Amino acid sequence: MMTCLDIGGSGIKGAVAGGVADIEMLGRLRTPLDDFEAFVGAIEEMLVLSPAPAGSAVSIAITGVVDPADEVIKCANIPCIDGRRLAPELRRRLGRPVAVANDADCFALAEAVAGAGKGHRIVFGTILGTGVGGGLVIDGRMIVGAGGFAGEWGHGPIAATEVGAPPVAIPRFPCGCGQVGCLDTVGAARGMERLHRHLHGLTLDSVEIVAAWGRGDAAASRTIDCYVELVAAPLALVVNVVGAGIVPVGGGLGKSAALIGRLDAEVRKRILRRTDGPLVVQAQLDIEPGLVGAAILGGAS
Repeated sequence: MMTCLDIGGSGIKGAVAGGVADIEMLGRLRTPLDDFEAFVGAIEEMLVLSPAPAGSAVSIAITGVVDPADEVIKCANIPCIDGRRLAPELRRRLGRPVAVANDADCFALAEAVAGAGKGHRIVFGTILGTGVGGGLVIDGRMIVGAGGFAGEWGHGPIAATEVGAPPVAIPRFPCGCGQVGCLDTVGAARGMERLHRHLHGLTLDSVEIVAAWGRGDAAASRTIDCYVELVAAPLALVVNVVGAGIVPVGGGLGKSAALIGRLDAEVRKRILRRTDGPLVVQAQLDIEPGLVGAAILGGAS
C-alpha cells in the first residue's frame, strides 16, 4: 500500500493505492506555490489522511520535468520547487521512499497499463488541454528522455502557417517556452480560442467552440476544420516516428468524442501504416490518471 499524489499548480490530489484497481481518493489540498516549507507541509498533511503504513512509499505525478540524471525538477507552475532535487529532498524530509515523475508521463503510463492502451506495445499518451503534451510508454515502461524530455510534441516551431479550405494564413504565435510557432499555441484549449479569434474576431472558450461546432455553427466549424488540420499533421508524424499502436487523448479537449473521432480520421489519413481501426481515442480511465500512473510508477500492480 502506498500514497499517491497528483500535484498541479492549483491543487494536490491524494489517494491511497493497494494496487492499480484498488485506489481510494483522500481529498484535495491547495498547492503552496512560493513557500517550500508549506509545500512539504501540504504533502505531510495528505500523508496524515492516508491509511498507508508509516514509512511506506510516496509516488508523485507532478507538473514539471524531472531530469533523470540529477533528479532536478524544472517547474514554472510551482516556483518554490523549481530547480530543486525534489525527490531526494522529500525522501530526506519525509523519511520514506519517494518517486516523482511528470504528470503527462504518468497519464500515458496509466492509459498504457490500465486504460485505452492496454494490450498495445507502444502507447503515445496525448494531452490536449491547457497545453499540448504527451508521454511515451513502450512495453509497459515509461520512456524518459535526456533532460527528462520525451513526448513533448507541443513545443518546437512546427505549427503550419496556412490551413483550411479555402486556405487561411495562421500567424506564428509566441509560445510560453520561448519559441515562436509551437503547436501548443494553436493546439491547446487556449490555442483553439486564439485560432477562433484570429479567424472570426470572436472570443469564445474552447468548450463553447466545440459545442457550437456540434450545433452546426459555420464559424465554429471553420475553426474546428483548421484546428484539426493543424494538430493532425504533427501527431501523424509522431505516430510514424514512435510506431504507436494507440494514442489515448486526455485533457479538456479530449472529453469531446466527436472532436477526437474527427482527429483520429485525419491522423489515419496521414500515417504510413494503413489501419481501419481507431488509433487516436479518448482516454478510458475514470479515476484520475495521474494518480493511477503514480501508483504504477511506485510499483503497484
